[in-house]
Amino acid sequence: MNIAIVGGGIAGLSFALGLHQRGIDCDVFESVMDVKEIGVGITLLPHAMRELSALGVQAELEAAGIENLESVFYTQHGQYVYKEPRGRHAGYTLPEIGIHRGKLHRILFEAAVKRLGKDKVHTGMRCTGFSQDKDGVQLEFSNAHTQTAETHTAQIAVACDGVNSVIRKQMHPQDQLCFAGINTWRGVTVHPPILTGKSYLRIGTVETGKMVIYPIIDNVDGKGNQLINWVAELQKPNAVMNDWNRAGDPAVCAEIYKDWHFDFLDVPELIMKADKVFEYPMVDKNALPFWTQGRVTLMGDAAHPMYPRGSNGSAQALIDARTLAEQLSQHADPQEALKSYESLRLAPTAKVVETNRSVPPDFIIMKADELSGGKPFRHIDDLISQDELRQISDHYKTVAGFALTK
Repeated sequence: MNIAIVGGGIAGLSFALGLHQRGIDCDVFESVMDVKEIGVGITLLPHAMRELSALGVQAELEAAGIENLESVFYTQHGQYVYKEPRGRHAGYTLPEIGIHRGKLHRILFEAAVKRLGKDKVHTGMRCTGFSQDKDGVQLEFSNAHTQTAETHTAQIAVACDGVNSVIRKQMHPQDQLCFAGINTWRGVTVHPPILTGKSYLRIGTVETGKMVIYPIIDNVDGKGNQLINWVAELQKPNAVMNDWNRAGDPAVCAEIYKDWHFDFLDVPELIMKADKVFEYPMVDKNALPFWTQGRVTLMGDAAHPMYPRGSNGSAQALIDARTLAEQLSQHADPQEALKSYESLRLAPTAKVVETNRSVPPDFIIMKADELSGGKPFRHIDDLISQDELRQISDHYKTVAGFALTK
């Protein structure tokens, strides 16, 4: 069996590594010519780490990132709402890791090249479409190295080409991005450790401005400072989508949070000291009726793009990858394996997409805001108990697939 993997991101590379473990031949086609450590941060939850550990890269990831100790929630006024231990500190067997996305990608890419062989990981190959017949799939590529068009044939093809997937668009021509007026800015800043130095912070809500803040590299400058990843989100009626490819203006972002001077963090200062700021729209897509068409299927963001809330997009892609690799190893007919994979993963991921829209982890802050009318309060216990807030957190973990079982 030969499998073509279109896209060499988290989904594609982890799928390739899973296939290799099971003795199944594959080729990875990545559009980028040179894989570099670019981007900002990502959090690897315990169920993501479970998949990555099984692929044999846990030690490298732990060495490259920071293990989260706790998750802490605050209102826009800097008032404490709720906190809970995370990863091993919460009783999981695996850690929760904050890491630079580029470092995660590099670790997976180098593992794929080493295990599959250089000739199996093709860079500079942008997929432009596909066709198929009873014998196989014909994938069309634009080769950036030779500036020519190429066709590659495989027994089956798996689209891991992201939210703007060419293969998904060919399967579902009417498919559209869903934008609800939420724009985001992302950056990384060299900064002294915040709270414990291993704290994942959520502050505020999208209606007034929300921040997600966590460290991804320890002692980045040899002076004890960390590289702090931050994401700013703001929802406005009739908002125009942020550009996908344009650098953001830190001053525009900092203006939203100009009054956020807290005893534990000066948010405008954090933003203005960022090395680079990227702007993005927060988008997802409605769940599809099917992912599989004959010998072709979708995976990761190509299958179920979701709001980047709860650090769950990468985890769901990793679970997709392991599930399909398992099904391909268990079915003599690869097309039956694709159907089985879809039946196992389509509904659960659709549920996560919907939950990330309606009841994400920061619903804890949304609830506090609702009960306080958005105003400062004396103490969170005057509004809602910690047990009730814990139930909100536990509900999300159950939907996302990483509830702690004892």
